[in-house]
This record gives sequence, C-alpha cells and structure tokens, in this order.
Amino acid sequence: MEHYEKGEVVEVELDESPFAGIEGIDDINSIVVMRVKYGSKIRNLMGYAMRKIKEEATKHIIFSGSGPAVTKTITCVEIMKRKMKTLHQISRVYFKRIEEFWEPKDEGLDRLKVTRNIPAISVLLSKEQLDPKEPGYQAPGSYDALWAEHASQEKAKTAKAPPPPSASKRKRKDKPQHGSKSTDGQSNQKKPPRRKNKNQGGDKSQNRGKMDGKGDSRPRQQQQ
Repeated sequence: MEHYEKGEVVEVELDESPFAGIEGIDDINSIVVMRVKYGSKIRNLMGYAMRKIKEEATKHIIFSGSGPAVTKTITCVEIMKRKMKTLHQISRVYFKRIEEFWEPKDEGLDRLKVTRNIPAISVLLSKEQLDPKEPGYQAPGSYDALWAEHASQEKAKTAKAPPPPSASKRKRKDKPQHGSKSTDGQSNQKKPPRRKNKNQGGDKSQNRGKMDGKGDSRPRQQQQ
C-alpha cells in the first residue's frame, strides 16, 4: 500500500434501526438520536442530551457509537442514568460496515475500496416502561445493584488483607540495635575515643630540635 494514500471513509447505514419492532418508540418526533464520534466531547454531548430529555415532548433518547467511540458512548449513557434514575434501558451490540477508499499516488493504478466490519453499540433510554423480556433490557436503578455488589466485594477483600504496619513499628524495625552488625560484617557499636598523651607535644619539640642539630651540616665560623 505504499503507492496509495487513504482517502474517503464511508459508514454504511443499517437497513433498519437496531430497535425496530419495540413497542412505544414508533413516534420519530419523540426520539432524540445522539451519534457519538471518537473526537466528540462528553461535556457538549451531555449538555445537549440533558436539555432534550427534560423536554416534555421527548420520550426516548438513543446513544450510538462505533469503533473507538464505543467506550465514550457507554460513558454518556451511565452519566445520564445517574442523573435521571427513572430511565429504562435496552442495549444492542452489533457490527457496522465501513468502506475505505485508497487513492493511487502513481499514474496507471486504480482506486481501491476496502470494506471492514467494526463493533458498534446503540443504547435506548426511555422515560416510559419498556418490555422487560427484550434482550438487553435493564430496569431503572439496575446500576445501583451492580455498584453495591462491587463495593461489597472490595470490602471483603480489604477485610481479609492484613493491616499495614504502623510508622512506629517500621522505625523500630529499621533502627539498628546496639552492638549489631551491619551488612558488611562490621559492628555498629561505637568505639571509645583515643586518649591523647600529655608528653606527646614535648617529645615532638625535642625530636624536632635533635633533627635540626643533626641535619645542620654547615661549618661553624670560629670566634675571633
């Protein structure tokens, strides 16, 4: 592919909505569709979505994303469910087809089209009651049960784990004991200071004088 450069990318729309056949969402005017892209900002998406869901005419809102935008789509859904705890949810996971066109750099080469299937997700949030038998249905407040179970598991793990040692115990453990040996085999016990000899200074001066007398090799002049 060194003789080609990537050009247009087209997402092929599905033949029908992932939520086709669900009762109560036939009115298009009551549905708001949020298409989440990889570069979309969550703050902007949630600002618009929260304004629309609070309107009386809006009954349903759909978040959809594909490829690298799947994680951001789920994040938007969880934020809205935490702010509005009475929403019913139905999730659909599927594959979406995209077509990539590669333009030739050299003359005489044809344009290439590459077709790929990427994962996608669509989440329906509704103010009205939905069919609990639908695949992917979650009742309002279901995330609370999941978070409670996760919190109980974390609490059980922390209860089994031994408590960390206190700072005082660590200091006592790290402090070397009197008379103990270090890692190099030497004793850590302090040695007594050496006593100075009182006559040491006088001996040095006498020795210096003797050395000066012996070392002076010049002849002395006779007194006249």
